[in-house]
Amino acid sequence: MAIPASKTNVSTTGRTSASVTERANERSLGQIVSDAAANAQSLVRDEIALAKAEINQDVQKGIKTGAGFGIAAVLAAYGFGILLIAAALALALVLPHWAAFLIVAAVLFVFAGIGALFGLSQMKKIKGKPERAIKAADRTQKTLKAAADPNTTTPRS
Repeated sequence: MAIPASKTNVSTTGRTSASVTERANERSLGQIVSDAAANAQSLVRDEIALAKAEINQDVQKGIKTGAGFGIAAVLAAYGFGILLIAAALALALVLPHWAAFLIVAAVLFVFAGIGALFGLSQMKKIKGKPERAIKAADRTQKTLKAAADPNTTTPRS
């Protein structure tokens, strides 16, 4: 039994014509742009979530690293203290105990003074203000002013 051509959506030339339901499924340009914007927003949100997750992992690793270094520093301080006592007791074999401990303390104060002088010299090198950031902000401000006023020239960096 032959089916009439009008019911099969086949034209007399053999091509299939678009059905009514396919035309209804076509989206307008506005819908396509809206979907693209929504997809872009979703992508940005996902990228931000990924960055936060990576940063959180790094922070957790940093906390563990800091704890490990903290424990090492405390143990090293105790070990250094015991080493100083051993040095004082070794000196006490040839000197009175009070003199041996006094010499060890004096050596410690000399090293502490050297460290303080080094720290003071490094502190004087601190400028206290972000000069490069200030210059960049000034350039940006001048550029924005120049863009707002067509009579001025754009500054060059």
